[in-house]
Amino acid sequence: MLVQPINPKPQSAHVVVLGNEKGGSGKSTTALHIAVALMKAGQKVATIDLDSRQQSFTHYIQNRRDWAERARIRLELPTHYCVPRADGNSVEANEAAEFASFSRAIAAIEHTHDVVIIDTPGNDTYMMRLAHSLADTLVTPLNDSFVDFDVLAKIDQTNFTVTGESHYAEMVREARRQRRLVDGKLTDWIVVRNRLSALGSRNKKLVGEGIQELAKRMGFRAVDGFAERVVYREFFPRGLTAFDDLDEQTLGMRPNMSHLTAREEVIGLLNALRLPMSENGRRRAAARAEWYSVMDQPLQVHDLLA
Repeated sequence: MLVQPINPKPQSAHVVVLGNEKGGSGKSTTALHIAVALMKAGQKVATIDLDSRQQSFTHYIQNRRDWAERARIRLELPTHYCVPRADGNSVEANEAAEFASFSRAIAAIEHTHDVVIIDTPGNDTYMMRLAHSLADTLVTPLNDSFVDFDVLAKIDQTNFTVTGESHYAEMVREARRQRRLVDGKLTDWIVVRNRLSALGSRNKKLVGEGIQELAKRMGFRAVDGFAERVVYREFFPRGLTAFDDLDEQTLGMRPNMSHLTAREEVIGLLNALRLPMSENGRRRAAARAEWYSVMDQPLQVHDLLA
């Protein structure tokens, strides 16, 4: 099925898409961590949830809003949209309605925000393909196993070498081709290996070799993501991330070494993504840091006169 692309010109926001046709890979967790990290760096961030059935990304952000209000703490919140799912009898009418909702969301934020982060459903849909064709940066979280690697590649049963691309990889190839036809730009595709196997394990070695081999064919970058840590699951009910202030008031518990290790993991991931930062955002972050450094100091009379 051909996807009608939305012409991104003269789009100013950098579009980050989280995509993978297999659920449970950490798309929503990764998406919010990226959003919060960028907001803390002064960037104006908008988020769009295209998974109108599960709405995990929307629930994560709503949990964050509710916890900030209940705990009376300051938590950064993006401008958020959840594109409603159309359930009519006509497939064409449903696609047209969803396309219109998505277009309105993009039009409302593309010139007023630095980054737009789009979380896609874990199945092949018209809206999922459309989002992939818009991506400046495509992030594909992948659990470190051959079960998840199956959405990207076909594997030889004897020596575990890559014999071809699978359905999702082929879809991404087509989406990147459409993007080049629209504005000549190449989508930066990053495959993020989550829930990494034990160091030195045979599975980790074989999956890693397969990913590197496919990366040469498909032109993506492979980076390490999140390990299997309970803290990532504990973050969700309160909408927290490893970038938030990890104190007892914010967490509702005393932070431990696992929280700090999770933050180091996320910092490493964000550095590997190489997302662009607007200069206006950098200035906002610097001004905010200066304000926080003096906000508890008493106001001087000469400051008022000045």
